[in-house]
Amino acid sequence: MSYAIPFEQLRITDVENVGGKNASLGEMISQLAASGVRVPGGFATTAAAYREFLAHQGLADRINAALTALDVDDLAALAQTGAMIRGWIVDTPFPPALEAAIKAQYERLLQVEGEAASYAVRSSATAEDLPDASFAGQQESFLNIHGFDNILHAIKEVFASLYNDRAIAYRVHMDFDHSKVALSAGVQRMVRSDLGASGVMFTLDTESGFDQVVFITASYGLGETVVQGAVNPDEFYVHKPMLAQGRPAVIRRNLGSKLIKMQFAAEKRAGRSTETVDVAEAERHRYSLQDEDVLQLARYAQIIEQHYQRPMDIEWGKDGVDGRLYILQARPETVKSQKVHGNVIEKYRIRQHGKVLTHGRAIGQKIAAGPVRLVKDATEMHRVQPGDILVTDMTDPDWEPVMKKAGAIVTNRGGRTCHAAIIARELGIPAIVGCGNATATLLENEDVTASCAEGDTGYVYRGKLDFEVTRQDSGNLPELPVKIMMNVGNPELAFEFAQIPNGGVGLARLEFVINNMIGVHPKAILNIDEVPARLREEIERRARGYASPRDFFIDKLAEGVATIAASFYPKPVIVRLSDFKSNEYRKLLGGELYEPEEENPMLGFRGASRYAAHSFRDCFELECLAMKKVRDQLGLTNVELMVPFVRTPAEAQAVVELLAEHGLKRGENGLRLIMMCEIPSNALLAESFLEMFDGFSIGSNDLTQLTLGIDRDSALVAASFDERNPAVKQLLSLAISACNRLGKYIGICGQGPSDHADFAEWLMDEGIQTISLNPDTVIDTWQRLAAHGKAD
Repeated sequence: MSYAIPFEQLRITDVENVGGKNASLGEMISQLAASGVRVPGGFATTAAAYREFLAHQGLADRINAALTALDVDDLAALAQTGAMIRGWIVDTPFPPALEAAIKAQYERLLQVEGEAASYAVRSSATAEDLPDASFAGQQESFLNIHGFDNILHAIKEVFASLYNDRAIAYRVHMDFDHSKVALSAGVQRMVRSDLGASGVMFTLDTESGFDQVVFITASYGLGETVVQGAVNPDEFYVHKPMLAQGRPAVIRRNLGSKLIKMQFAAEKRAGRSTETVDVAEAERHRYSLQDEDVLQLARYAQIIEQHYQRPMDIEWGKDGVDGRLYILQARPETVKSQKVHGNVIEKYRIRQHGKVLTHGRAIGQKIAAGPVRLVKDATEMHRVQPGDILVTDMTDPDWEPVMKKAGAIVTNRGGRTCHAAIIARELGIPAIVGCGNATATLLENEDVTASCAEGDTGYVYRGKLDFEVTRQDSGNLPELPVKIMMNVGNPELAFEFAQIPNGGVGLARLEFVINNMIGVHPKAILNIDEVPARLREEIERRARGYASPRDFFIDKLAEGVATIAASFYPKPVIVRLSDFKSNEYRKLLGGELYEPEEENPMLGFRGASRYAAHSFRDCFELECLAMKKVRDQLGLTNVELMVPFVRTPAEAQAVVELLAEHGLKRGENGLRLIMMCEIPSNALLAESFLEMFDGFSIGSNDLTQLTLGIDRDSALVAASFDERNPAVKQLLSLAISACNRLGKYIGICGQGPSDHADFAEWLMDEGIQTISLNPDTVIDTWQRLAAHGKAD
């Protein structure tokens, strides 16, 4: 009977013997080392060792008797019983044969790793990481352990952790028999990530389940701060198909605050071998990983995912001494990968907005409303009632018994891979983590609405706001003679939208990215040394983590577009170049310094005429460089470019030449140029415009306004605004027929088909090739068009 086994002798088939974590470590060391995946060595105690220990001095009988009499919903009794059992375990000596087996393996490690090495002692429950149960954080980890006696004590603490309050409660709620769960202790050489960085990565997007990206979180120091939610980490998304092509496939990044880090303690005080210290301000403002490391981690993640043939949750560390990346743990992802809804798409939508009290990272894509329950620590958990909005600094595994009562969870600290986020996903409730000020801003018993249905950012609104939940069946949608595409502005929703049936993106709006992800007028970026000091400071603050404010503008714009393009890859994504009007540009930071005050901005300095103007050409160049990066560097050649508001063929020619000057030449590397058909002259002179473009995308909003002479924003005349007006339809027919006759692309991306299903039917009958809709109208419109086709 083996009591302790080296990792390299273990395989994934040894789960019953050494638990999921340790079996996985052995599997990776033995099977993936040739692929370059580095995993620190060590050994595992076996389930047999654990059971032998419990049989020693009648320990198991005492434990079983105590648990049989326990009601886990009585939190006071749970705490008392758990503490008593843990005390028994720590006080019971190891049987001599077991202690000898552990010593032999430890001395073997010393010969390999040297006397100076330190070790992590972690639990691996034989039921913990099975595919049907996520026990995230249920057992303990003990870090920076030196010396045989300290290793023995840490192993006992690991064994005792199987009887933490939350672990006892979890097994009851998940219907696991206590006596059938055994614990293995893994003793693993520690990577010096205390001098480097560490984090967690998933081989899918944790919120939408989109499986074409690797999602990586990173922060300085030991990884426990990320897992526990003690820091707001950096975030990176890597696109798998482009990574496979050898591209620098980081499509999006978010800079975390990274206020603290955990490191090895200089002196061990009160048994503590690690300490938490503040991160220097300059380091906070930089990303904790270089792109080369991000890409290497993503490659490791894909190797591991391909080996296990399922989505994975992986912990990693970068050693600050040797500079190498190591995989510390890998287990199956157990939430998004198991959610099977058939063809039903469930959507939460906020129907009104109130005052935003705080905001953070959104977890769960749902909405909940209820009273605030401020909980300082685990001793106050009993105050949480069903439906409460649980507000706290951060959670840890001890909170599990009450988290399932909450309507939503809001924390000051934490990122998308922290404990609160993982448990919230598992419980199916929304969580907003890393708010920074939630406990200071939200008031006890105050009614609030927690919305995680508006993208990456979750908002806590004052009051109980109205929201709706819709469920649509997307199954068995029939083929149509027209391709259904989507209008997408917010990159943060793209992963989710891509899972709705679609033929690509007919309109991706650059204005959303510029307004929400950058927020600065491009002229202010370019003239950073000349703008007022306060404005310069704010621009520099926003540009943290990037080489310069100019690089910030280009890279953020590229990231926004790349996120949308990657979400729908390889389907076409038509990106409309910026179509801000002067009054909208003025609202950007620094905009009032550069924008004219026009009487009628809709008919003024916008679209093609703006790009070609000498006063704006340097700003347009930034857009071009961003689009070139997306297509040529990141490899997302499914991006097509669309030029808005082109008044004359001469304007069209000027912009096409300008694009070519900046490396975006029509036809090169498969680039298609599309023109917005939104001015009556575009339809009337369609053949002239189409000589310079690969097709039209109809902007029905402006075309209707300009055809009928109506300002749709004026309540006095807005009632007459209708895309179905005969005059508008006649122009649309001209555009559609010209494109089809010349073999060009013709689609529509205006609001009309989303608002009026009969208008969509008419467009299909006219021979339009694509109809681009708002995502929430895709299924209904698709089904309506199918029925219309049958009726014909």
